[in-house]
Formats: sequence, structure tokens, C-alpha cells
Amino acid sequence: MKNYQLSDRDAVETVDLRPGSRPDTAERELWPTLWKGWRRKCPNCGNGPMLSGYLKVRDACPVCRQELHHHRADDGPAYLTILIVGHLLAPLLLVVFTTWRPEPLVLFTIFGVGTIALSLYLLPRLKGMIVAFQWARRMHGFGKPAEPEAPRP
Repeated sequence: MKNYQLSDRDAVETVDLRPGSRPDTAERELWPTLWKGWRRKCPNCGNGPMLSGYLKVRDACPVCRQELHHHRADDGPAYLTILIVGHLLAPLLLVVFTTWRPEPLVLFTIFGVGTIALSLYLLPRLKGMIVAFQWARRMHGFGKPAEPEAPRP
């Protein structure tokens, strides 16, 4: 039996339609999902915005209604941002200092601004990737089947 893809433009999710299979346990592709998270888009549809501000994750995607409130990003994006910025700028600082010997105030100004700018750029993107990773691996409630809506009176 073949797997059929249920999507229009982006590969949203591959679902096994064999009798007895559970569509809520179908494997979600990691790398396309991480790329959607980097772009700060919904990990399910890739179209709706994931964030409603600089770092506030929406409760649900406005396009596909995928619930996003399950995420547990916590301090992960900040730790990854510090790790990446430190590993990029520390060797660069060493090379610049040993090659040109700029004045300490100039060095501090350039690398201080660079550190802040790179951190502000990476932080929401890494948060999107962490939420997308949790969605792809069905962590923290992302793997539960959707609850049916209550009938309206």
C-alpha cells in the first residue's frame, strides 16, 4: 500500500492510509519542518506566522489552526543563541585583535554592536526551530489527536 501526501503546495505531512493505521502517528519530516521554524512559520502548513510578536508563540496557527500552545521552548533559544554567537565572534575577535591591533574602545564598540545584532537576529529564528522540532517529534502534546469541537447551540 502506498503513502499518499495530503497537501497542496508544501508537503504538510505524509499519512499512511492503510486500514488499521493511525494517521496521528505518521512520521513528520524534520528538515523541512526546521526550515519552516527558521522562517518563523507554522510547522504544519508553513504559511501562517508562528510568532505574534518578537518571541511570543501564537496559541494556534491562523491559517491551518494547528495548536502551538504545547511548546516548551523555555530557555533553549537563549542558550543556543549564546552558543552560536560566542563560537562565531570569539575567533573573529581573536583574529581581528592579533592582525590589526585596533584600539580597545573601537574593538569593544564593533564587537558589542555585532554581538547584540546577531543575537537579536538569531533568537526568534532559533525559537521557531525549537518549536518546530518539538512539533516534528511530537513532543509535549504535539502528538495527541485533535479533540473534537463541541457542538454549537
